[in-house]
Formats: sequence, C-alpha cells, structure tokens
Amino acid sequence: QVQLIESGGGLVQAGASLRLSCAASRRTFSVNAMAWFRQAPGKEREFVAAIKWRGDSTNYADSVKGRFTISRDNTKNTVYLQMNSLKPEDTAVYYCAAGPRINTTPSMYDYWGQGTQVTVSS
Repeated sequence: QVQLIESGGGLVQAGASLRLSCAASRRTFSVNAMAWFRQAPGKEREFVAAIKWRGDSTNYADSVKGRFTISRDNTKNTVYLQMNSLKPEDTAVYYCAAGPRINTTPSMYDYWGQGTQVTVSS
C-alpha cells in the first residue's frame, strides 16, 4: 500500500502562484509514475500533469502548459506542482495519484491522496 499526502493548497488571487506537494509513503515496483488531477464542483476529475520517477518524461494538460510545472525529489519521495499565473478556472480540489505509468485517465492510477483545495479569486 502507498499513502499519498498532499499539501500546499489555498486561496489566492488571479495571477498568483502556489506550489502543491505530494509525499508518498514509499516507492514500489508497481508505482513508476505520479500525477496530479483536479476536480471542480459538478465536473469530472481531469488530468493536470504527470511525471515518471525515473527519466525526464512528463505530460501536461493543454490548459496548464506553460503555467504549471511538475517536478520530483526522489530522495524525499515527493512530487511537486508549481502553479503560476493562476486563473479562476483553475479552482478545484487537486489530487495526487500514483500508478504504473503516465496516463491521463484517472482509473489507470492505483493510489490517491485525499485532495487539497485550490481557490483562485478574480
């Protein structure tokens, strides 16, 4: 079992920045990729970004490209999501996920965090 703990959400104004963190309790052979998803009220959970624990592979949703950056610290088993130039439409609960490979589909991830709220005011 892998536990994921997110932190770093909050309330900010449009144009501001936030950094989310996701700490994994351990690494396993079955977990090679970490991802961020988000879910706004009344909407489906959507892919934001993903990264592999090894190598340089990353993937971003078109809506966040150029504004968000996903990174990792293997020594801390932690993945980060740096969010710049935030917009009101970025408001959502952000979830960290772990799975065998980078994928934009939520069901392909085996472990999930509890979520952290990000609210961007206009």
